[in-house]
Amino acid sequence: MEAEMDTETTEQPPQGRAAREGGRDGEAVMTFIERFAAQLVDAGMQRMPSRVFACLLASDTGVLTSAELGERLQVSPAAVSGAVRYLAQVGMLSREREPGSRRERYRVHSDQWYEALTRRDSVLTRWEATLRDGVESLGEDSRAGQRISETLAFMEFMQKELSGMMQRWRDHLEELRAEEGGTSRG
Repeated sequence: MEAEMDTETTEQPPQGRAAREGGRDGEAVMTFIERFAAQLVDAGMQRMPSRVFACLLASDTGVLTSAELGERLQVSPAAVSGAVRYLAQVGMLSREREPGSRRERYRVHSDQWYEALTRRDSVLTRWEATLRDGVESLGEDSRAGQRISETLAFMEFMQKELSGMMQRWRDHLEELRAEEGGTSRG
């Protein structure tokens, strides 16, 4: 498949193309991408989605095509495809059609962390319901019931704190944008 790449993508190495964007040092950009991706892997994310996400995050526009991602990361189209499928499913990027083309491009949004945590909020709600059922099924007085009850209390605490934290983040973000004269980061 790599032999099918167009001449534009084969003329310049990925570091050179990355350096062109914003006049940055391509090697330094790739070092950041790989370092942040490794930290995401350490936190539990799969390797290729981590690299794709970090690459999108590091691009000036926050938007790249599959071919651009493959070129910058030096990976196959299949690797990019699997990574973007995963990232779209967990809400860390969105797909959009390139205007006038059948090609898709992938976008990371400036509020992706907020959106990802908001989705986790609904996961916590589902877990709480299941944990309540577990406490009832196992009995509150059993050791397992007590352990699950404590887990439920933790989830309820997290749910409450997460809601407040998310609102504080929105307020803080508004303050940051006001200080910057309303400029957007993504």
